[in-house]
Amino acid sequence: MNIKKVGLTALAASLVSVSAHAGAVSVAGGASINAEGYSGENLNAGTTFSMGNQLTFTGSGELDNGMNVSISFVLDQGDDTAIASGPFDSHSVTVSSDEMGTLVFSGEGGSSATTAMDASAAGNIWDTFDGARGTIVTAVAQSDSGPGNNSFLYTLPSMVDGLGIDLSYKPQGSSAESATGYGVSYTGIDGLTAKYSSTDIETGVSGTSGDHTAWHLSYVYGPVTATATNSEYDVGTASSDQELSSFAISYTISDELSVTYGEDTIEKGGDPTDAEYSVISASYTAGGMTLSASMKEAENVNHTTASNEDFEYWSLGASFAF
Repeated sequence: MNIKKVGLTALAASLVSVSAHAGAVSVAGGASINAEGYSGENLNAGTTFSMGNQLTFTGSGELDNGMNVSISFVLDQGDDTAIASGPFDSHSVTVSSDEMGTLVFSGEGGSSATTAMDASAAGNIWDTFDGARGTIVTAVAQSDSGPGNNSFLYTLPSMVDGLGIDLSYKPQGSSAESATGYGVSYTGIDGLTAKYSSTDIETGVSGTSGDHTAWHLSYVYGPVTATATNSEYDVGTASSDQELSSFAISYTISDELSVTYGEDTIEKGGDPTDAEYSVISASYTAGGMTLSASMKEAENVNHTTASNEDFEYWSLGASFAF
């Protein structure tokens, strides 16, 4: 739904103060109904049902100097319920033009140059088993260079066809230096996408400070897409180092139907056993509705070979965009 011609009279921030004469506010929404279940040794979680709901509000306008300014925030009942902001989620201000590129300031939910591109090729299978959905399973989650709250992400204007450059900056915090990052992407060869990024990790403590690097390669050939990714978290304490490697192969059967197989592997410093995950999934899209099904397996989720560290998971879902 759209609310037309809402005046954006002023945009005030610590770095810039400008005004716009007219703009528009739009609201995009999504909802889902899901069923899922876990199983494993000493674990029979049964079947659980859940729903998702989210509204994204976006306001934008053009300034007298030709620059575009927009603000975005998300209402998500399932996010951040334990903190004061409650359902008020990811919010940001974006200033852009063809000449200057795009500058995004994220109050919450932003990305560093590396977290902007380090999702695993297989879709972060580990996240299903890291306790994020409750305490059914406790496993090691992926480590990265931070959520990017109160940070900047700058995308340079296009200078070479197919070449993209991102720069990130997280201001100095309590006892911690500022953190910077960069990312480079290339899509100049038909079907190929290549990305590389590196971001500082600054916590004010040498043992937990370091850097986070990632790369991404994907190639589309007809109905087949092959993707490989790698994310490496390297800090002063070697036992906290982590590397996530992933690959996925997707086949588009038709405009509506696709299937995917993928794997994630997490290596942790000092642990001889890797955590391994796999998934096979299918989705069907018609209009604004998507039906999905997936089967996932996890082995050695806490980097041990104990039999109770292996799990299976299934899910069915219907999501709607409006």
